[in-house]
Amino acid sequence: MTGKEAGLRALWPRLVPDPAEQHVAYALDSVSQELVFVTGPLAATALCQLVSPSAALWACGVIGACGTAVVVTRSPARWAPVARREVHWSGPLRSRGLLLLLAAMFCLGVNLGAFNVLALSLADRNGTGWLTGLLPAALATGSLIGGFVYARSPWPLTLRRQLLAAAGGYAVCFAPLLFVTVPQAAVAFSIGPGLYLAPLLTCTFLLCDRLAPEGTATEAAAWLIAVIGVGQALGTAVAGRLAGHGTTAVATVAVLAAALAAAIPLARTDLLTTTPNTPLENSA
Repeated sequence: MTGKEAGLRALWPRLVPDPAEQHVAYALDSVSQELVFVTGPLAATALCQLVSPSAALWACGVIGACGTAVVVTRSPARWAPVARREVHWSGPLRSRGLLLLLAAMFCLGVNLGAFNVLALSLADRNGTGWLTGLLPAALATGSLIGGFVYARSPWPLTLRRQLLAAAGGYAVCFAPLLFVTVPQAAVAFSIGPGLYLAPLLTCTFLLCDRLAPEGTATEAAAWLIAVIGVGQALGTAVAGRLAGHGTTAVATVAVLAAALAAAIPLARTDLLTTTPNTPLENSA
């Protein structure tokens, strides 16, 4: 999964050479994934409630197999190969800006992992099984909306400031979930941070490509996706251990992780400076 995502993310600058169009491509990429996170949890919840959990599992397998078949039967993308260059032992990790970005995205992964446990905890507390799928779907719906708006109307800021704004907005909008216990309110408040999620991921992958040393874009994207996944696993594990102490304890993990995801890049913004090669970088 990580290799596929990394390859796709690294391909965008080659398939879409225009830097302005890359902005839209990454945003629409994030939006398309949010469609999965909207429909997936809702469909799985509906099948579990109306049929059985095994039916939901079979549906996942069949849909996954169909998607794989579509990909493997498509013609591969082609572009001019790059010249061979010396490989550094540390790969993209020699970029301090990329390391800062990875640390922030690790925290975002912790937040997302804990959020899924929060959905389970709230559903268990209120006896509303449907909340397990609806809460992640609400976050993804907000991200879907935010991604479309961001793709159509780029923010008049440098890419670095866009990242800081998106991370800050996500953290601020996530904070109210620390105090929410009513299912309907939890769903409503989950949409807010979602509005910033797709823009945050779009800025992250654009910056990742530009901060990575030459010839390491694919590896850098792989690291980025990997740290988000590891963060999700840790967030799920920690929040799961705290679930017995109530929903507030679980929400605390998610809220603190979101705050750290915003604070880490803010601490050293100078490391996120990239070459001014796009209109976004040249704008004030």
